[in-house]
Amino acid sequence: MRKTVVAATQFKNSSNIKDNILKAEELVVKAAEQGAHIILLQELFESLYFCQEVNPDHFDLACEAESHPTIKHFAKLAKKLNVVLPISFFEKSNNVFFNSLIVIDADGTWLDVYRKTHIPDDPGYFEKYYFSPGDSGFKVWHTKFGKIGIGICWDQWYPEAARCMALNGAEILFYPTAIGTSPTPVDHWQTVMRGHAAANMIPVVASNRIGVEKLNNTEIDFYGRSFITDNIGMITKEGNSKDEIIITHEFDLDELVKFRREACCFRDRRPECYGDLLTLGGHNRV
Repeated sequence: MRKTVVAATQFKNSSNIKDNILKAEELVVKAAEQGAHIILLQELFESLYFCQEVNPDHFDLACEAESHPTIKHFAKLAKKLNVVLPISFFEKSNNVFFNSLIVIDADGTWLDVYRKTHIPDDPGYFEKYYFSPGDSGFKVWHTKFGKIGIGICWDQWYPEAARCMALNGAEILFYPTAIGTSPTPVDHWQTVMRGHAAANMIPVVASNRIGVEKLNNTEIDFYGRSFITDNIGMITKEGNSKDEIIITHEFDLDELVKFRREACCFRDRRPECYGDLLTLGGHNRV
């Protein structure tokens, strides 16, 4: 048996980076005390969600991964607590910028960086102004507590991303996110990720922020509702829309392997029939 306890957190961000890092650290410590092995923090948790406005000053928040003080900080914490930490950050890479994430293993080792693939550009979510489309490809990290795949926020709407991670051996999918005031209702946000769990037969863990964040003439009310699903898409734990929370759930990864093997869905895939997925509009256009 390979028992792994996952945790999702959610909290309200402030304009003070130091306070946000300390809050994130506090939640990580509490989650570890509750037995969590892999602990998910929300997207871009160091600051307010700056992408709700177009302002070149926000580029000053970016930092190169190799010298990032927040990554160094949480690497020490991961080693101390013996936990795996996916850390979302605003990455500067020479002359371009990415919405990125690095996984820190339980011994404090920095694993590979993933750069967000799907970049939104909607009112309140002007991410294309700040971020280039990710060039890392989808990643699966082999950690002390299991093989994990991670998509960042807008990635969560794409079944192709989840399937790619599953095909490459992910045993649990994680989605750090920042979503609130939007044409998309929270139930839809949850349902699409529950579908990834059901279709790929692997658990999903999602972490969202809470509270109203204001920047000059804009504001977003983040709707929380962080959650964990089992391997058939049923929600096992869920936060509400207002409160800081830590939710946890234990999975036996070996039992999940048996379930996927017996279901035979991956055996019966027909990749040669899926060519339309490599196009934007499909081959059978009218």
